[in-house]
Amino acid sequence: MNRKFIYIGCTVFAMSLFHAGSIQAQEENKDSLVNVAFGTVAQKDLTHAISTVNTSELTKKVNSSSSLVGLESLIGGYTGSIWGQEALILVDGVPRSASNVRASEVENISVMKDAAAVVLYGSRAAKGVILITTKRGKNEPMHIDVRGNAGINIPKSYPKYLDSDCYMTLYNEACRNDGLSEKYNTSDIYNTAMGANPYRYPNIDFYSSDYLRKAYYNADMTGEVYGGNERTHYYLNFGMDYSNDLLKYGESKNAYNMRFNVRGNVDMTLASWLKATTNAAIVYTNQYAGRGNFWGVASTLRPNWFAPLLPIDMMDTNVSQIQEYIANSNHLIDGKYLLGGTSSDMTNPFADLLAAGYVKEKARMFMFDVSLAADLGSLLKGLTFKTSYSVDYTSYYSEAFKETYAVYEPTWAQVNGKDMIVALKKHNEDKKDPNEYIGKSTYDQTMTFSAQFDYARTFEKFHNVAATFMGWGYQTQKSADENHESSDYHRTSNVNLGLRASYNYNHKYYIDFNGAVIHSAKLPEGKRNAFSPAVTLGWRISKEKFMENVDFINDLKVTASYAKLHQDLDISNYYLYKGTFSKEGYYVQWHDGTAGGWTPVSKRGDNPNLDFITRKEFRAGIDATLFNRLLRLNANYFKQDTKGLLTQGASFIHPAYFALGSNSSFMPWINYNEDRRSGFDFSLSANKKFGDFNVTLGFNGMVYSSEALRRDELYDEDYQFRKGRALDASYGYVCEGFFQDQTDIDNHARQTFGTVKPGDLKYKDINEDGVIDNKDQIELGKNGWAAPPFSFGLNLTVKWKNFSLFAMGSGQTGAIDYKSSSYYWNRGTSKFSEIVWGRWTEETKDVATYPRLTTTNGDNNYRNSTFWMYKRNYFRLNQAQLTYDFPENTFKGTFIRGLSVYCGGNNLLTISKERKHLELSTGSPQCRNFYAGFKAAF
Repeated sequence: MNRKFIYIGCTVFAMSLFHAGSIQAQEENKDSLVNVAFGTVAQKDLTHAISTVNTSELTKKVNSSSSLVGLESLIGGYTGSIWGQEALILVDGVPRSASNVRASEVENISVMKDAAAVVLYGSRAAKGVILITTKRGKNEPMHIDVRGNAGINIPKSYPKYLDSDCYMTLYNEACRNDGLSEKYNTSDIYNTAMGANPYRYPNIDFYSSDYLRKAYYNADMTGEVYGGNERTHYYLNFGMDYSNDLLKYGESKNAYNMRFNVRGNVDMTLASWLKATTNAAIVYTNQYAGRGNFWGVASTLRPNWFAPLLPIDMMDTNVSQIQEYIANSNHLIDGKYLLGGTSSDMTNPFADLLAAGYVKEKARMFMFDVSLAADLGSLLKGLTFKTSYSVDYTSYYSEAFKETYAVYEPTWAQVNGKDMIVALKKHNEDKKDPNEYIGKSTYDQTMTFSAQFDYARTFEKFHNVAATFMGWGYQTQKSADENHESSDYHRTSNVNLGLRASYNYNHKYYIDFNGAVIHSAKLPEGKRNAFSPAVTLGWRISKEKFMENVDFINDLKVTASYAKLHQDLDISNYYLYKGTFSKEGYYVQWHDGTAGGWTPVSKRGDNPNLDFITRKEFRAGIDATLFNRLLRLNANYFKQDTKGLLTQGASFIHPAYFALGSNSSFMPWINYNEDRRSGFDFSLSANKKFGDFNVTLGFNGMVYSSEALRRDELYDEDYQFRKGRALDASYGYVCEGFFQDQTDIDNHARQTFGTVKPGDLKYKDINEDGVIDNKDQIELGKNGWAAPPFSFGLNLTVKWKNFSLFAMGSGQTGAIDYKSSSYYWNRGTSKFSEIVWGRWTEETKDVATYPRLTTTNGDNNYRNSTFWMYKRNYFRLNQAQLTYDFPENTFKGTFIRGLSVYCGGNNLLTISKERKHLELSTGSPQCRNFYAGFKAAF
């Protein structure tokens, strides 16, 4: 079935390349049109909160492979989400991943923020839409554009962990703090510090040049072919990206990530009243990597724990068992080393890279669209019809080579005054498997269909009427894995009918209605359909007579909308309206006299009235052009209430006995919780010429707040209730410093998180009950996981003669977070970072910046509290690029029409009080990217 779609798609697309047809050009300037749901609207008539980025123009001054390049720096209200909620991404109207499209393929992007703008897309678009529109051909002779880039990626910083001798010294201190005997003797610590024998006294540094390159590189190449005539327009984009890896040890020396893509489309005129469009894209990605979790283990494995390699020339030749291990080993590294390890580390990241094999991951994506557009003006003037169908197919599989290896735990001794391995303990099996095998294999398919009638007329010059009646649906199926088991019980589906009707008088007064009938199989029968309406009003004040003498206003338009959307996005699964019993994991015993047995227990109760979740929203906006078009302003105020969110809590809504226990309940899922999100977003840009300089400056941002309006909750203390607080409110303990001595502990409220000793953190007794427990957590601030209280972006373009400089950045203020990674929370036997130098001791108690060291999990100290809290305020310079465009007459008389060269960088700078922390990663490091490239037109 899937192959059939592919063959049909390829055949239709190939045939269309040779079709002689045409597509009528838009009467309006293309740049003045904004892509909206199932159509386009002139920029001047836009009444919804839709922000656009002309990606095709943007990539002339900044290089990027990301299709969403620049959104945070160019659009107010976008922070990776839209108004704090995750948006549906559509590519040419089809649900697709933004990562499947490169920036060079994109014409423009519409970020649809308000509910009225997305209602026609139905339930799954109820949190906003990002509509990516790809490039198309033009009515002009064939053009060929080629672009090439090469870059290097340099790590910003690495974690700083203590060397083995320091680790052992401080671990001994942790043992003493816990009343335990010291683990390491002074001789081992001394020999380790002196580097006497790194195989006997190891000092593993994951971030050394033995394992890592100073930088890794990337390169990409893109070609574009486009053109057309009065009958046919065509566009073709093909490109390749390649990068290697920072890790260079073992199999990782050969690691790479390669992507190849082809995208093409043809627009045709089949008849004077009938047009057709075909789009097709293929994306191949190949990745090669060694096995193991190098970056994950790098933050935890103790530097002294074992030596990754054991030299055979330091092994006693008189011990037959050792020589037998050497002779029979299938993994003798470089002919010199056996793999080191312990009984608790029978595999390790070094041995994995050297001996475990590799994984080749392969993904294949095919995307095909076809559409027909008919002018039905012969039946009714202004009437058109369009229908589209698409099928996307993605497959993933891995080709892997995996070997089982043994590691060896040495016994060292002094033999004739030299260190010698006198015994080896073997752990695990040592096997050789020469066969490559197919690993995990998955694929998914998305099919989309839409049909719509559009009507657009102007009556008596001033009365502009437009309407759309449409149907749209798509379905995504994640198919069987390697065990032939479906990964989806239900396909992800969306289906709806929609109606849009709009009217404006002389482009001055606007009214717009959008409505959709949606369907969801997640709800019980009788509750599966709903109607989502939205109304928008607009007024171009600048066309009123009383504004004629206001010279500094070139254009001023205000808009307002109200909508009530229904959605099932926040209904996590199917059949939640049905009660269930389970026999797995928990039983209830019953008795009838002497007879009895076990019976399955209830997991949830029935709710035949489970309903949609609604988004009720009011928005007011303003668009203005001021001071002879020097300034442009777009701003929106929004307030949206999400009602009917599901809960299954044991509260006052149902009797307490409905909850039988922690693993058994008769509580049904009900529509009860309510959220509110409100805020103000804005985008402001200015353009001015100063002699030969042309400067454009943009500033955008969002002030955002949220509130839990209603919650199904029960707490003992008023300050614990989530109702009335921000959705991203972060809770923790108020730290009052360190316990200085036992008397300090005895005089303080009893802390219930393990045994407390001097040097541990002291928490405030919020409810003054003499006990520190979960009831003493309070709101410490907003975490900003959806959107920070204030986010902003900046962009700057400076042009001088043939040079142009572009820079963009983004930032935020008002959110808090915790330094809670393993770099800060040094638990148990994990390695120590340099932060522990500020640890509490009797000698440093007055200046300590870190709790006492402990060999335990630190249950008392390692909790979210004001001690670990920091303000997540920053500004990042995301990208800057300098471009030089050669004068047009440089290549006059040659086949070259134009040439640009450029250089730039990504992720360049962070300005923050917490810069070091924000740029620190305990896994794979953050990197600055520096690149250079060219763009040539033929």
